[in-house]
Amino acid sequence: MILAAFRSLLYTLLQLIITPPYAIFTLACYPLPPHYRYQVTYGWTRIMLFLLRVICGLRYRVIGAENIPDRPSIILSKHQSAWETLALQQIFPPQVWVLKKELLRIPFFGWGLAMTNPIAIDRSSGKAALQQIVEQGRDRLKQNFWIVIFPEGTRVSPGQTVKYRIGGAWLAVHTGALVVPVAHNAGEFWAKNSFIKYAGTITVSIGKPINPAGMEPGELNERVQAWIESEVARISRFGKKKPVGQFGSITNEPIEDTEK
Repeated sequence: MILAAFRSLLYTLLQLIITPPYAIFTLACYPLPPHYRYQVTYGWTRIMLFLLRVICGLRYRVIGAENIPDRPSIILSKHQSAWETLALQQIFPPQVWVLKKELLRIPFFGWGLAMTNPIAIDRSSGKAALQQIVEQGRDRLKQNFWIVIFPEGTRVSPGQTVKYRIGGAWLAVHTGALVVPVAHNAGEFWAKNSFIKYAGTITVSIGKPINPAGMEPGELNERVQAWIESEVARISRFGKKKPVGQFGSITNEPIEDTEK
């Protein structure tokens, strides 16, 4: 626990040192085309994942990499931690996120987010938000970007589940884009609202793509939730083995396709 706290502190200090100048550099790249800007912002992500690996001992493995389609699709992912907002960028092709407009106001981090061409919506606007997702989502897909959506809408602790929001399924049905469900157990190593990052190997499982043709948004949403939640239960050790400290003692068998 003490070692994990020290490592987490060192990681955070380096993040605070690196992020402001990198954000300023990113803003200077605004005139570049969207895909070039993405590569610049992704550079910060690569640095953070490297620091997590070498300082905090936090790695990951991927199951089902062969399920990644060869065309831009919609990623609907489990949301347990801040970790997946970084790692999905390394696992999948160039992508944009559907996110709350308020996040773009966060100094440095939000400015960098704005440079990634996100789909920023006002969740309080109801059906208008769904229309925003479809209009902007169709545009991003045409630009050859993938779209990442966390249908739970917020980070959810391991062992818990909430009803999935329909926005991702709605976008898929109205654009015809494939849906790629993603499950993982990152919250067992870097928990929601936790400063501590425990060493170990996160398991990411990518499901077979779902064609939304002929499906209603509600039906698609239920299918995605059923697969993700059952897969999270399968790969998770939460509740199966009492961890030391919090989740730091958890180890997983080598069932990966790739590991980083």
